[in-house]
Amino acid sequence: MTVDRLNELLLVCALVLLIAVIAVRLSSRSGLPSLLLYLGIGVAIGQDGLGVAFDNAELTQVLGYAALVVILAEGGLGTQWREIKPAVPAAAVLATLGIAVSVGITASAGHYLVGLDWRQALLIGAVVSSTDAAAVFSVLRRVPLPSRVTGVLEAESGFNDAPVVILVVAFSEHWPVHNWGVLLGEIALELAIGAAVGLAVGMLGAFAMRHVALPASGLYPIAVLAIAVLAYAGGALAHGSGFLAVYVASVVLGNAKLPHRPATRGFAEGLAWLAQIGLFVLLGLLVTPHELGDDIVPALVVGLVLTVVARPLSVTASLLPFRTPFRDQVLLSWAGLRGAVPIVLATIPMVAGVRQSERIFNIVFVLVIVYTLVQGPTLPWVARRLHLGDPGAAEDLGIESAPLERLRGHLLSMRIPPHSRMHGVEVGELRLPPGAAVTLVVREGKSFVPLPTTVLRHGDELLVVATDPVRDKAEARLRAVGRGGKLAGWLESGGGAGR
Repeated sequence: MTVDRLNELLLVCALVLLIAVIAVRLSSRSGLPSLLLYLGIGVAIGQDGLGVAFDNAELTQVLGYAALVVILAEGGLGTQWREIKPAVPAAAVLATLGIAVSVGITASAGHYLVGLDWRQALLIGAVVSSTDAAAVFSVLRRVPLPSRVTGVLEAESGFNDAPVVILVVAFSEHWPVHNWGVLLGEIALELAIGAAVGLAVGMLGAFAMRHVALPASGLYPIAVLAIAVLAYAGGALAHGSGFLAVYVASVVLGNAKLPHRPATRGFAEGLAWLAQIGLFVLLGLLVTPHELGDDIVPALVVGLVLTVVARPLSVTASLLPFRTPFRDQVLLSWAGLRGAVPIVLATIPMVAGVRQSERIFNIVFVLVIVYTLVQGPTLPWVARRLHLGDPGAAEDLGIESAPLERLRGHLLSMRIPPHSRMHGVEVGELRLPPGAAVTLVVREGKSFVPLPTTVLRHGDELLVVATDPVRDKAEARLRAVGRGGKLAGWLESGGGAGR
């Protein structure tokens, strides 16, 4: 490749990234998941658009796996354990029993209504049974929901990629399945190995990050992402689920008291956006629009059964033991958006040489596009109609921690967000534990040392110094006041540390 050719390639990549960033703003206003716009960019510059020819399914699969690792890592780092902990059992059942119900119903529709053979029908059923966290929360970001609902959605989208990948690989490479019991046992074993590896790597990584002082703050985000990728590789090499391993490890790291945690989150979020943009543009390049005509009706039929039959029945069957309210079940059923994962998984049969695998890819592509267009913009409306929105919910505090090695302490920095119940609380009423104190307040660009009677306001930025022994208690107390106000400690809302 010549230097001029490289410069042209860099120019195209930069323009695509800039257009994709602008598209995020457009998607936030229209309510459409940004994945549709990224796919559109890929289609526009592809064979039927500007003429860029690309048909390498194997390269797409490899890069897609790499992108999914980054996306799952960012999702895990942003998952708050206290919110999803009550929802983990329900999400685990949704990601296993729910997947089985969804695959069975969707595959039956593909076989009996569309005329696909059982292998193709089961592949499509497995591919489209995985929900996508990025697609769901890009829409729900504007509609605060009860934690019992967001917890299930978030945990399910992190868990269900693993069993679906195993099913798709099994149907692609080991067909026909002679013993379904053995297949289910292998799935359970791979999930158990992946969860164990992810938990071990996450805990060891968190311990190392807390006790190793790196020379530059910018190294912490890189180290955390490297640990997450290590979990994926370790899980896969141990013949377990690497996707489950990376998600579990990232959840552990995201909830550990790591230095420069907000900076790590920001770095991971930026990488995840880059991974999504690159992945969706690549998938858009891979598809050939003029070949989709014959697969539109089959995609609509399969998608309709998936949306109005398979997904609701899988939610009902999975959540039956948990006595989930009917309103929650309706929203969980409608919130089963598909995104990058199904389209990436649709490349596995292509790489394995499955007969009519291109048709499988086309059906999945059309299904994801059409039903995301239907469900995405209407999801906030459905949430409001079900009275599940919570616009007055207090926002959690984004607390950044920087270690003070020589002083054996930590410097906590935070900003009081809108709707935080810390607004109107006096500094003295924070009741921080001995060894912690608010040393500086920045308000409207001006900084001052607060008095115990200083009243905090929305938008204030606080610097809190805490010694090592009370660092966790101080952060817990700040978060408790942010959620419950100055009486948080007395009302048992999590502020016992400052009682």
